[in-house]
Amino acid sequence: MNSVIDAIKKRRSVRAYEPTQVSKESIDLIIEAGNEAPSAMNSQPWRFVVVQDPEAKKKMLRAALPNAKKILNLVKDTDPERHAAIMKRLEEQEDPVYYSAPVVIFVIGSGRYADHSCPLACENMMLAAHSLGLGSCWVGFGSMVADDPEIVALLDLQPEEKIYGPILIGHPKGYPERPPKKAPATKWV
Repeated sequence: MNSVIDAIKKRRSVRAYEPTQVSKESIDLIIEAGNEAPSAMNSQPWRFVVVQDPEAKKKMLRAALPNAKKILNLVKDTDPERHAAIMKRLEEQEDPVYYSAPVVIFVIGSGRYADHSCPLACENMMLAAHSLGLGSCWVGFGSMVADDPEIVALLDLQPEEKIYGPILIGHPKGYPERPPKKAPATKWV
């Protein structure tokens, strides 16, 4: 099988990491892969913040967790089983947002083309991590920290900027099974 297609099919969202640190060389390669992503009008509207400091990650968790719970309450009535399962995880795990990943890379973007371009950088980074034998996970709840002044300062987040992904990176404790995928909805014209 084609190695790119193979990587796409085998990459998984990893939520359990070994405490082993990731090498700077690997982090640099992952960021380079993000930077190579296509962008509208070649705008390259992104920048990257690498967080490895355990105290900084604890502060980020304290900022993100209440916001995650607020968002989950919005689905309490429409999907009570899912709500209960996720709330249980949030209560039971030590770090239910960043999963104690040794590296959290924030992809931060601004400008007219960021909404279309920054997610492409995130996907490139996750595929690069997979190709290096590392696990990764894009965590939406992890981006819900922009209302905390200390985290805004830590990320040097400007008013016009938006967080597109904290991408977790680390040595996986294992890989989850492939989730069921729907057949692609395709129309040929």
